[in-house]
Amino acid sequence: MTVLHLTLATEDETRALARALSDALAPGDLLILEGPLGAGKTLLAGALVHALGVTEDEPVQSPTFALVHEYEGRLLILHADLYRLGSPEEVAELGFDERRDQGAVAIVEWGLRFDEALRPDAVLALSITGELSRAATLAAHTPRGAALVAALRGTGLDPRPTQRL
Repeated sequence: MTVLHLTLATEDETRALARALSDALAPGDLLILEGPLGAGKTLLAGALVHALGVTEDEPVQSPTFALVHEYEGRLLILHADLYRLGSPEEVAELGFDERRDQGAVAIVEWGLRFDEALRPDAVLALSITGELSRAATLAAHTPRGAALVAALRGTGLDPRPTQRL
């Protein structure tokens, strides 16, 4: 598995990661954002939605109760929060497969426990390392996910080399 480790010392570095990811995302990609409460999943998702062309004046909030918010940028974007779901069947009802087939990009918070149902290209795990700083690990789950990791290599975001596990 191809893995990329990053240190995000500031919110601006988190936004820079979002910009780099937005340049690499293609129709049909699905990215799971994982990490504890306060790790920066929604901040990263919002920065990614804006980097994909949604205007900055459109707020991006966690869709905890709506489950999925849709945005139109350079791609159709699905931002989901699966924290409240209890089964893979509930995930299937959200129609990610169909929407991905139609070219939507999906950014899914709290989706790791449903990875078999979601079939993510990559998982971006965030952890808190300080008051504002975070550690991020992007792990590829498919060849497309490996291409996302490779696209981030050389962007100046990663001081350490990509590792293969």
